[in-house]
Amino acid sequence: MLRQHWVSILVPLVATLLVLEAVRVVAHRRQQVRRWEVAGAVVRRCVRPAWVVTALIVADLSLVHDVGRGSRDTLSHSLEIGLIIAVTWLGVEIVYALSDIALVRLTRALGTRDNRRARRARTQLLMVRRVIAVVAVIIMLGAILLTFTRVRALGASMLASAGIAGAIAGVAARPTLGNLIAGIQIAFSDMLRMDDVVVVEDEWGRVDDITLTYVVLRTWDERRLIIPTSWFVDNPFQNWTRHEARVIGTVFVTLDFTVPVDEVRAEVQRILEGSPLWDRRDWVVQVTEITTQGVELRMLMSAADAPSAWDLRCEVREKLLTFLRDRYPEALPRTRVEAATSPLNVPPEWATTDGADAYPEEREQQEQKAGG
Repeated sequence: MLRQHWVSILVPLVATLLVLEAVRVVAHRRQQVRRWEVAGAVVRRCVRPAWVVTALIVADLSLVHDVGRGSRDTLSHSLEIGLIIAVTWLGVEIVYALSDIALVRLTRALGTRDNRRARRARTQLLMVRRVIAVVAVIIMLGAILLTFTRVRALGASMLASAGIAGAIAGVAARPTLGNLIAGIQIAFSDMLRMDDVVVVEDEWGRVDDITLTYVVLRTWDERRLIIPTSWFVDNPFQNWTRHEARVIGTVFVTLDFTVPVDEVRAEVQRILEGSPLWDRRDWVVQVTEITTQGVELRMLMSAADAPSAWDLRCEVREKLLTFLRDRYPEALPRTRVEAATSPLNVPPEWATTDGADAYPEEREQQEQKAGG
């Protein structure tokens, strides 16, 4: 009888696991086929939680009924808690698997020039599935509490009185809840998206990740800035790619007063037309300031994105410097010094014999002494 009992438990369990493994192998082999793409993603993420759910269900149906009455309640309760956790795990993995398909397609769209909609959708999708995961865990904890007779009232109040619990938690953990709300606001207000180019307190970088509590900013030198999400709601920052990835680059150059502006403008146009970094849309060269040091020229040029704009600005500076050095070296910045013939700018006849200039009163005194 004992052997027959274990056979009745193991046979359905092994059969179910074999079916799941067969589905996984088939989906893995055909994951390149478009109609199997969703199934492959679901199987890759859900095979382990599905095994756990299957094992717990078979154990609950077969094992509990054949143990002693004293241990039946404890074992049944443990299996029930394990099943709640496994089902939650499986549900979250299904949501993540379905969102992975959309994320892969959105990542491909990021390679296009106008990828604003793809970045917005990717940011919102990442935030939504994280919110779903947090909500699922909260519901799971409430359901586990409901399985305990003594704390069932606490579990019911946790699920039914979310407003009161939220108010109490808000007083105790206001910064954390503020970051959570700010993260949801960032995802759906379109103020910040994945891969956006932003300037935060004079730090230029790209948005590398957005979570419910913080934003990861990847700087140009591959550093990572971790900034709370509430900071972006409470403080101003620059978003260079909010409407489009196209960026206007600026180059300032201070030159001598003798610089031929028309020649410089023609050279800048030639540099831009020969550069693959310029998007062939906008450019201008203007005299924006005249100071005692020289003439300030401002050069504007458009590029497809921020990295291209940075490289284009550097290219224009280098080639323009070579052009001025070879063709118009006199136009490079210089400091002028003018020497006066007399330090005090007095008439020559007032100069003394020892080379020092004297004022008229001093000259009269010298003449009186000489006459005496």
